Amino acid sequence: MFKHILVPTDGSALSTDTVQKAVDFARETGARISFFYAKPDYPVAFYGEGALIDPTTPEKFAEMADKQAKEILDAAQALAAAAGVSCSVAAATSDVPYEAIIQAANSGGCDLIFMASHGRRGLSGLLLGSETQKVLTHSKVPVLVFR
Repeated sequence: MFKHILVPTDGSALSTDTVQKAVDFARETGARISFFYAKPDYPVAFYGEGALIDPTTPEKFAEMADKQAKEILDAAQALAAAAGVSCSVAAATSDVPYEAIIQAANSGGCDLIFMASHGRRGLSGLLLGSETQKVLTHSKVPVLVFR
């Protein structure tokens, strides 16, 4: 059925649980996994006529984001290896994570996106939105949502 699954992860507890469920799913179906992490871009906020810049240099920020991505993806890769599931890892810098997730699925030739939902409903879901909801709305690749 599914042969190549994209599993976006952000390192949160819910995301880690989702990684484990995706590994179990891939093992049962014989699929391989691509774990993906969307790294944040250097934050620059504009107020009035000037910019409020984070005191961290862009280079240092990128280095910290790369380190975080490596830690998160290494942990996911270890779970897959322990279960005997073939996997790869990728990260991309993006201020719009849902677009980066869809792009990773498309460019990787994935036939399923397996991702978590934080389960926000009502006003908080409307105001905060959800990367999962945005992926569901915009992706042409099927999405399996784990809650």
